[in-house]
Amino acid sequence: MRHFGHIAPAERRRLFHQEPCAFDPDSPARLLSAALGATLYSPATRPRLADDVIKQATQGVVSMVLCLEDSIGDEDVPAGEENLVRQFADLAGRSADLPLLFIRVRTADQIPDLVRRLGDSVRLLSGFVFPKFTEERGTAFLEALTAAELACGRRLFGMPVLETPELMYRETRVEALEGIARAVDKYRDRVLALRLGVTDFCSSYGLRRAPDMTAYDVQIVASVIADVVNMLGRADGTGFTVTGPVWEYFRVPQRMFKPQLRTSPFLEVEAVDLRERLIEHAMDGLLREISLDHANGLLGKTCIHPSHVPAVHALSVVSHEEYSDAADILRPERGGGGVLRSAYTNKMNEVKPHRAWAERTMLRAEVFGVAHEDVGFVDLLAAGIPA
Repeated sequence: MRHFGHIAPAERRRLFHQEPCAFDPDSPARLLSAALGATLYSPATRPRLADDVIKQATQGVVSMVLCLEDSIGDEDVPAGEENLVRQFADLAGRSADLPLLFIRVRTADQIPDLVRRLGDSVRLLSGFVFPKFTEERGTAFLEALTAAELACGRRLFGMPVLETPELMYRETRVEALEGIARAVDKYRDRVLALRLGVTDFCSSYGLRRAPDMTAYDVQIVASVIADVVNMLGRADGTGFTVTGPVWEYFRVPQRMFKPQLRTSPFLEVEAVDLRERLIEHAMDGLLREISLDHANGLLGKTCIHPSHVPAVHALSVVSHEEYSDAADILRPERGGGGVLRSAYTNKMNEVKPHRAWAERTMLRAEVFGVAHEDVGFVDLLAAGIPA
């Protein structure tokens, strides 16, 4: 699989200076953690789940979470587990390309039980998502993951979701984050990424952000994101990939949006007019939040609707200017540091302070590609939206 792999090779060549790389479930963890992109959640009870997974893979989705937790009722959990076992068996009998598949469980004891029940079809599973992760709960999840991995003989990853009230409350936040850090560091090789449960954060205070507001506009939520990145997302080798929060609104059908992107008046307008049109189509909140995710050190995003996926992926592509700056900073002869003018002659690149940024940019370039100099976000979004 690869990002933008659902579009024609000729179109990829038109869009990309450097095309996204290919990867699979056996690729290195560092690559996979950056490549998650828009991780699409789906309730585990969907009767045609196998068909849904295959369809989303053909439309550009590279990671999915099949959810047994908050997306289904308590009484539906046994039926959801049975459905997952059936649907995995169905998928195992087909030759279709599949995204990275994860199961979001409720309790640690579901992990070895599901791995046992999946049988041979466990080869399609990349791992599990752990809800309401704390040091105590998380250690049980990670121990169960390790045992299940040994039992089935294949690598399985965990993705903890940070969403408990202890992280919201100022008096308990640092202690909770220190505990989480101890738990995930002990199982570093098995933790693919940390996910943020912003809906649960808001729940602690009876809040819900409007469609024209981002998570960063809700100050109490923004403070948690900042502290999570501060303690768990550092670029010194101790950090983890932290993914962006879910966007709850999906009132813009992608089929309706795509023709408007492709019409020549839309592409010929100035940037300010373009932004105004995006606002009119209720995508502005999502686009701003994705941009702020990147600015705050997050990569990838939890998604609950397919219409969000193309926007997340289009905004994750590295621009030609970013790539040029990163390449200049990382040249071997720059190892001693110094300051240089960018090739675009519009900024200062300071080699030592900007090195960590450049390394992260090159990893993102590897998995999402580098756009041609004259290719912008609208081009990438229009190409990524399924026909």
